[in-house]
Amino acid sequence: MRPHISINVTNLEKSVDFYRKAFGVEPQKKSATYAKFDLRQPALNFAMHEAVEGRKPSQVNHLGIEVESADEVAQWQKKIEAQSIATLMEEGTECCFARQDKFWFQDPDGNSWEVFFVHEQLPVVGAEPPRTVPKVSACSTATKCC
Repeated sequence: MRPHISINVTNLEKSVDFYRKAFGVEPQKKSATYAKFDLRQPALNFAMHEAVEGRKPSQVNHLGIEVESADEVAQWQKKIEAQSIATLMEEGTECCFARQDKFWFQDPDGNSWEVFFVHEQLPVVGAEPPRTVPKVSACSTATKCC
């Protein structure tokens, strides 16, 4: 099994360039208004359509990649930062009813991605997680992004 995500983007070329850097692979398919990345690690069928002919850019809270260890989080972050993509690291944060290590980055349309490892699940009590994810450029190490 492999999830499929398809988003609408404002500028296909800019988004393909960004995701080429973020995922480290070329798109499997590409046309003037469509691109698809056939990813094996993480296992994901990821596509995008240029927001033409009445399509609006996608509005999601955030997208994520859950990895098997905190070391994998660090490896992903190094890979992303090596492509000159800004990141925001959070270690040992309690977010979404779990204790996690994670980092955030954003695509050209402002879609936030998190790469995360869950150390432990926490009880579902108290306040709900925040409804929005702050911009990576607006975050600081004191900011809790979830």
